[in-house]
Amino acid sequence: MEYPQEHIKPYDAKGEKATQVEAMFDHIAPTYDSLNHTLSLGIDRRWRQTAAAVLRRLQPKRVLDIATGTGDFALLLAREVCPQELVGADISEGMMRVAREKAADAGLDATVSFVREDCTALSFPDASFDAVTVAFGVRNFAPLDAALMEMHRVLKPGGHAVILELSTPRTFPMKQLFAVYARCVLPAVGRLVSKDTAAYTYLPQTIAAFPQGEVMQDILLRAGFSKVVFRRLTFGICTLYIANK
Repeated sequence: MEYPQEHIKPYDAKGEKATQVEAMFDHIAPTYDSLNHTLSLGIDRRWRQTAAAVLRRLQPKRVLDIATGTGDFALLLAREVCPQELVGADISEGMMRVAREKAADAGLDATVSFVREDCTALSFPDASFDAVTVAFGVRNFAPLDAALMEMHRVLKPGGHAVILELSTPRTFPMKQLFAVYARCVLPAVGRLVSKDTAAYTYLPQTIAAFPQGEVMQDILLRAGFSKVVFRRLTFGICTLYIANK
């Protein structure tokens, strides 16, 4: 099945989405962390902490963090969940270059490794991980169904997928305020700091188009997960999904 966000591309409507997303994140990698924290007023840290608390209760020994980017969530999990092994996977070497530097500075490079992977065709064997996570990257997956089925495949029976994704608030006045922010503020600040107008126009477009709440819950169930719950955070600006295998 195809979803609207799969047809939204950063640069060229005719090019491959995965190639363009890789190039986009390579380009904005140096400013990505500071810009994310600024644009979210630091609330993104709280959302990651909420997801980490879920995993801490589950105590996974081996964790795969897909779309790991600059490694913020992977390193948080390494510190707070303390798995025996954590693998961060991403299509962008530029982003993971930053992640590896952060891991080395934090003394976590013996626990956390970063590898280039295509989320729709992971190289790991079946049932390799106790938990698979994605923080703010699942809306870039194309095709989404293939990536979710791969997440399910590499999970051990009894394992969990934990997904954080930005979403659009549904109630007044947050719905209206967020629309103005996403349409005007985010592209303007992103252009000023990252010098990439297309990237910070593309990102809010994918937020609006991405399946949310009950729709995403059904998509995860169709991908093979046996139980899916979700929780809206901060007036619905972010949604946390927890799926069981």
